[in-house]
Amino acid sequence: MEDEVKVDTKTILIVDDEQPIIDILVYNLKKEGYSTIEASDGLTAIDMALEQKPDLILLDIMLPKLDGLSVCKRIKNSLNVPIIMLTAKDGEIDKILGLELGADDYITKPFSVRELVARVKANLRKVDANSNLQTSEAQGEEKKKESKIKVGELELDLDKFETKVRGEVIDLTLREFEVLKFLVTQPEQVVTRETLLEKVWGYEYFGDIRTVDVTVRRIREKIEKDTSTPKILITKRGVGYYIASK
Repeated sequence: MEDEVKVDTKTILIVDDEQPIIDILVYNLKKEGYSTIEASDGLTAIDMALEQKPDLILLDIMLPKLDGLSVCKRIKNSLNVPIIMLTAKDGEIDKILGLELGADDYITKPFSVRELVARVKANLRKVDANSNLQTSEAQGEEKKKESKIKVGELELDLDKFETKVRGEVIDLTLREFEVLKFLVTQPEQVVTRETLLEKVWGYEYFGDIRTVDVTVRRIREKIEKDTSTPKILITKRGVGYYIASK
């Protein structure tokens, strides 16, 4: 008799105060094989996230009791879980990704279910990839050396997910670290926004280039002495970004 294959079902916490939206998301995510839990206000969302530790959170901004931005910040202080913000306004994108909130992604309402499911899958794939990297034991001293990349004033430890600038440890979100890692492995090579969106965010389609720009701006605020004249993370106007090797 064949052994039963155990499927690792991912749990997604859906936080929205509009029941029709919750119902649509629950139906479509379950159809994709995910397990779902739901909350309709900010305080309940925090309690559920900390108690049940979901694999990903879909989080609306406009919520009763506590707004989504505050919920995101509180959850990220305790859990390293990918959070996709749901927003009705394009103008809130800078606020979502630009503040110290730790949001990994956003999607604007009204959204297509297909696009949202694609983003859920992309963010979960990225977490799985990083988890596999973290749990793999370094084999020998040579392997340990390879896990550290140093370019100019920037040093990344791939095993510890640690970033140092001029010898000082810098606190980056996982997404910010992934952007730097992708760029630092190919110094002086200009990488387009579309490539970053595909390789770092994992999207199989192009769009939302602004996500990349805002994330890069956030990184610069942490690693550059003067963001108006960056020396480490450089913009090639009209093309993309690269890491200076000087």
